Amino acid sequence: MHLLLTSDTHLPSRAKVLPAPLLGAVDRADAVVHAGDWVDAATLDLLQARAKRLIAVYGNNDGAELRTRLPEVAYAELGGLRFGVVHETGPSRGRERRCAARFPDLDVLVFGHSHIPWDTTAEGGLRLLNPGSPTDRRRQPYCTYMTVEATGGALGEVRVHRLPRR
Repeated sequence: MHLLLTSDTHLPSRAKVLPAPLLGAVDRADAVVHAGDWVDAATLDLLQARAKRLIAVYGNNDGAELRTRLPEVAYAELGGLRFGVVHETGPSRGRERRCAARFPDLDVLVFGHSHIPWDTTAEGGLRLLNPGSPTDRRRQPYCTYMTVEATGGALGEVRVHRLPRR
């Protein structure tokens, strides 16, 4: 399975539209994972219409409408792996230990909030992935999203995609 991971789209406050390269990647993905902070429901509607499959959660900047439509934590089996999605995981220090304790039955946890791409593995094997943000780079050099292959219970190459500066 070809997966697209994104988070922290923050539309329309950080950008007016999603970047074209990200939308093209949505169309090519078998599943899209969004780790929260949509800000507007129109972006959720757009991704629900375009994605073959959407696994998504709300974030701390998402209001009542998004919170009624999305869970705080989502789970899915993708490519034979147990995925979880959550927006916030707390401070980077101790993240692997905390997440492994909170999500002992997962293979992969996708999270957002920091806008910082992250790819680590906790003791015990839980893979933690944060795709960054496609619209708000904060202190990062680029806006980003991730793609990954998940097949036969194995996670393939995790690729961070840098988006052109606006």
